Amino acid sequence: MKEKIVNIIDEILRKKEFPSVNYSLEPSKNPDFGDLSANAALLLAKQLKKNPRDIAKEISAELEKHTDIFTKVEIAGAGFINLFVNNSVYLNVLPVILEKQSEYGKSKINNGKKANLEWVSANPTGPLHAGHGRQVCLGKAIANLLEWSGYEVTREYYYNDAGNQMNNLAKSVYARYMQKFDKDYPFPEDGYNGDYIRECADKIFAEKGDSLKEPDNLDYFKETAEKNNFDKIRSTLQTLGVKHDIYFNETDLYKNKDIEKLLADFKKMGASREEEGAVWLKMDKSRFQKDKVIVKSTGEPTYRLPDMAYHINKIKRGFDYIIDIFGSDHGDTYKEVLYGMELAGYKTDNIKVIIHQMVTFKIGDQSVKMSKRSDNVYYLDDLINDVGVDATQFFFVMRAANTHLDFDIELAKEQSDKNPVYYLQYAYARISGIFRNAKENLPSDIFGNEFKLDLLNAPEEIDLLKVLSGFPEEIVNVSQTLEPHKIITYLNGVAESFHKFYHNNRVINTEDMETTKARLKLCLAAATVLKNGFEIIGINAPERM
Repeated sequence: MKEKIVNIIDEILRKKEFPSVNYSLEPSKNPDFGDLSANAALLLAKQLKKNPRDIAKEISAELEKHTDIFTKVEIAGAGFINLFVNNSVYLNVLPVILEKQSEYGKSKINNGKKANLEWVSANPTGPLHAGHGRQVCLGKAIANLLEWSGYEVTREYYYNDAGNQMNNLAKSVYARYMQKFDKDYPFPEDGYNGDYIRECADKIFAEKGDSLKEPDNLDYFKETAEKNNFDKIRSTLQTLGVKHDIYFNETDLYKNKDIEKLLADFKKMGASREEEGAVWLKMDKSRFQKDKVIVKSTGEPTYRLPDMAYHINKIKRGFDYIIDIFGSDHGDTYKEVLYGMELAGYKTDNIKVIIHQMVTFKIGDQSVKMSKRSDNVYYLDDLINDVGVDATQFFFVMRAANTHLDFDIELAKEQSDKNPVYYLQYAYARISGIFRNAKENLPSDIFGNEFKLDLLNAPEEIDLLKVLSGFPEEIVNVSQTLEPHKIITYLNGVAESFHKFYHNNRVINTEDMETTKARLKLCLAAATVLKNGFEIIGINAPERM
């Protein structure tokens, strides 16, 4: 609907030979000032050097000719154009929703384009702890959102199976294995101390007995632990409905000589320097305080170098849009990676990095610990078992990624309107209940395709249709900002409008079957939008609660 009005205004501006301006058409905060407000006249006034109200009068005179769209056009303030939309415009959205059903809201703006979303990317040093959940669930919703806007999405997981962390993992498992024979065998100070380490040691002991007490190296312990941990990670992701298309291993960047080539390129172009056996990348001092080490004096690259090579690899794979989701500990470092890529001659303007803030898990006033090296770890599986899949997904997505999140475990468990996911799902379940009642008590022809649209004229019916009509535009807007929590805000508006309609209008009335039929269609449209929105944010649409 909004797109249609934008097209009308654009045509008027062309007809008047006005210059092109990036005006906004926003919902009015006060219904007394119409449904929508446009600021085109204000922007044009600066270029035309005319009074904005005079320009607004010219535009309004043309808009008033569209009596099928507008009941009234008013000029307000310095030159805002307030538009009162005809109820018939909103009524005509209903057949569109009923026809498109699960496709309603899907956009074609990014059809033919490919997006790569990399997230989770936890090294396989243990199962996912609850803190990982924010990134897991945020990425799931963003991937869905990208697909709803037309992108073909590749879901990717990047990890490192080498380095000091994996060595510590191997040492930890070996120590637990050796404690089968000597309970006082020392455990490494920086080892991983979870039950999963004992489980892995138990498995090795069951398979190998005492044959690995004096191994040549710890490779078998590392490989077994890596596989066990990845099996746990994949299982957790699967529980949450997350499946990655690609698992990209950092060691492939060494095998393919991508890192070696990048180092040579930096040296050739004079972008790197050597000092005390280390290799430093020369940084732009207007953007960074000092040069950054990309290869340590030990010969081991810092995280920056493989990350640069990895993202160059993504670019070469031909994605139109590349998105990374990182925790707040990457808040500054990713800028160094992008800078290195730019030095190497690659454009980074199609790369978006989403930084999410930390999560605090609370049971009452008490915070829950999440250290991987502690015996007292709150894993993501534990959280899912405590509150359920839908509450886990919803609570991690319901706040903006760049804000700190307090995850109230007790609230997530609660079966009442105080629980925000329960409130939304209950609206869908209530509609499902209405249809069960209708099927049990009304003739089957009540569900036919024909109905009288003009019988929907109550204020609450029109208000609900206004909200439902905004779903496609909401998808377009949110797919540009990649902020799925805004979908939840929108769905709360749908639920609120539906409840108002339901409380003030009798849906099933055996004495007025025509109105009943029309209202059932409106209920079906509301259920459709709720279910489509649930699909994007990644929760189920329960028919009973």
